[in-house]
Amino acid sequence: MNHYKIKLHTIKAFAFDVDGVLTDGTVQVSENGDLLRCYNAKDGLAIREAIEAGFPVAIITGGSSETITRRFTTLGVKNADIYLRSRLKMPDLLDFCHRYDLQPSEIVFVGDDLPDIAPMQQCGLPCCPSDAAPEVQRVAQYISPCPGGGGCVRDVIEQTLKIQGKWNITAPPVST
Repeated sequence: MNHYKIKLHTIKAFAFDVDGVLTDGTVQVSENGDLLRCYNAKDGLAIREAIEAGFPVAIITGGSSETITRRFTTLGVKNADIYLRSRLKMPDLLDFCHRYDLQPSEIVFVGDDLPDIAPMQQCGLPCCPSDAAPEVQRVAQYISPCPGGGGCVRDVIEQTLKIQGKWNITAPPVST
């Protein structure tokens, strides 16, 4: 599966599902009906770094909670690049491509379940977390060793930015 690293050189944008990719797939319902999700802070940092390095990022999810929009706009994802209630994800991926003058072959799509298969089949590098549905794993060209909500997004972004020389995070000096 190391051939995927060759494709990392040509990636210009990222697209992610939410539930099962940026979360562990658990959705809690509060007393007033709000849907609550837990996100991994390391994934968030990587998304922010990708955006700062000039990579457009799309969130394409069947979820409809405005907390999804709030989470990702806080990280720098443009509101127009957050596609909620996306049942057929390919039209949203193509809209994202059109707005940034991208080809699907220039995009990493990370998905974990059946609605993600169509955009994964059309993108340049289909990826999934380690706990993705078996059908999705068969389509993926890279399966992260990390589960959904457990750093798989960080894994994919960090590898891409490092191979392109754009991972500019340095650890602060250690005081003695």
